[in-house]
Amino acid sequence: LIPPSHNMIIYSIAAGGSVSIVSLFLAGVLPGILLGLALMAATWLVAVRRGYPGGSFPGWRQLLVAFIQALPGLLSAIIIVGGILSGVFTATESSAIAVVYTVIIAAFVYRSLNWSKFMTATRNAARTTAIVMLIIAAASAFGWLMAVAEVPLRMSEALLSISENPLVLFLIINLMLLMLGTFMDMAPLIIITTPIFLPVATQLGMDPVQFGVVMILNLGIGLVTPPVGAVLFVGCAVGGITIEKSLRSIWPFYCAMLLVLLLVTAVPSISLGLPGLFD
Repeated sequence: LIPPSHNMIIYSIAAGGSVSIVSLFLAGVLPGILLGLALMAATWLVAVRRGYPGGSFPGWRQLLVAFIQALPGLLSAIIIVGGILSGVFTATESSAIAVVYTVIIAAFVYRSLNWSKFMTATRNAARTTAIVMLIIAAASAFGWLMAVAEVPLRMSEALLSISENPLVLFLIINLMLLMLGTFMDMAPLIIITTPIFLPVATQLGMDPVQFGVVMILNLGIGLVTPPVGAVLFVGCAVGGITIEKSLRSIWPFYCAMLLVLLLVTAVPSISLGLPGLFD
């Protein structure tokens, strides 16, 4: 959700380029902050309830030092979004600028990048790019097939036959996206589901930018949804615990994420307020 999000770019491409990447970047800021605050609140409640000991305050000086050390990396998002908004460069050009800036910072400021690591990162980036480009290449054909088969129209008719209340229908769409998100990664799901659900959402009165935020939030929650969520398995492997044990602790955080999802779905201004300031 927090820009610069590559999933926002993939959603824009899957939507046929009709949804502004800049608007999507801005639309993800407030929902992302809201999600972070909700998860912090859930963490605090769990810590208080279980009696976890609190740490000592490190002091303002140490916080300032840590902020200064992190500032060069944090500036990358500001440079990308600010450059796009000011018209200095396009959204496509921003990716190249971000790479150059990151390499310079990693090599000369943090001194964590050498030639061997650079070549390894380049090979990994090439593999990832090839995978994503293959998915995107298939997206155009898939979107065309969906349009020819009138799948969005049939989906809209099926949903409207259930209820005429947009909130009820959006709740159904959310549930479908959540279930799909437990089985697949976000990028291919965005490519597959956008041509199907975006026309339905716009017909029901939801802005395409807002729907992009709702979709990405849904699929992100799906990645940690038991019992199949891929990120849940990774987290359990890192923590050395079983899925069954994690299920007893995940619900406060899951409920916090679902609450934010409902708010973003029901209140358009949460995602559309910031982009509206720059129209």
